[in-house]
Amino acid sequence: MIKQFECGTSGTIVETKAGKIRGFKLESTYTFHGIKYAEAKRFQQPTPVQPWEGVQDALWYGHVAPLMSLNSPAMDLLIPHRFWPESEDCLYLNVWTQSLDKESKKPVMVWLHGGGYSAGSSIEMVAYDGDNLSKYGDCVVVTINHRLNILGYFDLSSYGERFANSGNAGQADIVAALEWVRDNIAGFGGDPDNVTIFSQSGGGGKVLSLMQTPAADGLFHRGILMSGGAGKPMFRGERHDKEIAQLLIEQLGGEDVSVLETVPFDKLVEAYNAISPKMAENGWFAMWAPLANDWYVGDPWEVGYTEHAKTIPLMVGTVIAEMGFAANTPNKDDIPVEQRVTMVKEHFENKPEADKVIELFRKAYPGKNELVLKGLSNRADILEFCEKHAKECSANIYCYLFTYDFPYDGGMPAWHCSDIPYAFHNIDKVAICNGNLASEDLQEAYFGAYVQFARTGDPNAPGLAKWPAFTPDCKATMFFDEKSEARIDADTEFNIEHGKISPNPFAAMAKKPVKVTF
Repeated sequence: MIKQFECGTSGTIVETKAGKIRGFKLESTYTFHGIKYAEAKRFQQPTPVQPWEGVQDALWYGHVAPLMSLNSPAMDLLIPHRFWPESEDCLYLNVWTQSLDKESKKPVMVWLHGGGYSAGSSIEMVAYDGDNLSKYGDCVVVTINHRLNILGYFDLSSYGERFANSGNAGQADIVAALEWVRDNIAGFGGDPDNVTIFSQSGGGGKVLSLMQTPAADGLFHRGILMSGGAGKPMFRGERHDKEIAQLLIEQLGGEDVSVLETVPFDKLVEAYNAISPKMAENGWFAMWAPLANDWYVGDPWEVGYTEHAKTIPLMVGTVIAEMGFAANTPNKDDIPVEQRVTMVKEHFENKPEADKVIELFRKAYPGKNELVLKGLSNRADILEFCEKHAKECSANIYCYLFTYDFPYDGGMPAWHCSDIPYAFHNIDKVAICNGNLASEDLQEAYFGAYVQFARTGDPNAPGLAKWPAFTPDCKATMFFDEKSEARIDADTEFNIEHGKISPNPFAAMAKKPVKVTF
């Protein structure tokens, strides 16, 4: 079927603060790819782009941030990926919108990609495309790239003033992107006073850290943390960036820090890999994460919420089997109950508490197969976070759990990243999300809650069962499934007991940090 397309010399042009840009229109959606929102020298803070004359094309994606390890296709049926040219010139964003009228004032949803602070990009997953989210949600969607890993979170402040906030360079990029949104999004039909930032996995930490960053105050008004970012800090202990930097300088044969600024990125990574044995020997490890300083206040688990952060409404949740990749059991529903129980007990090394955990699992998640326990992550962290936020903050927090079984291997429970296509209204782009009419109903419920939350700060959308805010006296969770419903204090006891015999695999990192990761 032929769709209406437009890309000419007038109808798809927007004037930004720095100059005019041209996108294209497909049916009702205006699309702008690869808009440069800032510039930055290595390890330094981003600066505004230089104004230009004429019209620049925004018709192709910009470079993505360089990674320190090789990308390789894997599990692409479950999570379809795309790979794109990498460059340190990576401060680009993309926009999808239904209007170029400055008076439209549509809600703005800014996506901060997953992969934590070391990997990922704004276009890494097919499901990140914002066209359907914009079209069906009548909102403006923005996705951004920013510096990662050693380029975005390496603290060189001891080497000079120009590196004063190098440990937060990647976060400063995101703030610069949000400033671009504030200054320009009205021209794309968006409301700069109604901006929601949302992210998944380790990227959820970006949402929380931006809440604790005064430079970002007022640049966004709501946050959504999907499957990550709400737990207690994974990495603890002293950082050794200065010592690591000195080893790198010596490895590269340099006399001072300037060699780190000028050496090609691939040579920097080679040097980093070469010094890893010495790092491990000294007990040092790379901490690609925001650095608490005068610019970033610190994690609320450790320093409490800022007064501004307390005013930010949140939507927080997980999928039922975050670790389902490793623990999927084909045709699990065909296995006799007694055999399933035996398999689960073996998974828990036949610990005596296993019987109670299985009993509480059945009570918490009626109708779900016991073998889901093999891929279950510890949701207790999320529940504890929701309770902390509810007690300390004035803004509401809404908790959810995505519990759908996908038509793969006879029914695969929702795994890490599997809910992203539903949030973006993109199940048509991800094969495994199809094959079941209930999947469409789930998409409308999940997507509807996201858009309604972005629009109003309350996810109670038309057609969705009543979803109360989480409070210490009403521990409400919305269970998203073929039939979505809110339940009160449904799985707190289970998650506490489950955590005793099967702690979150990431929790071990908090107690004993990984020495070095590549």
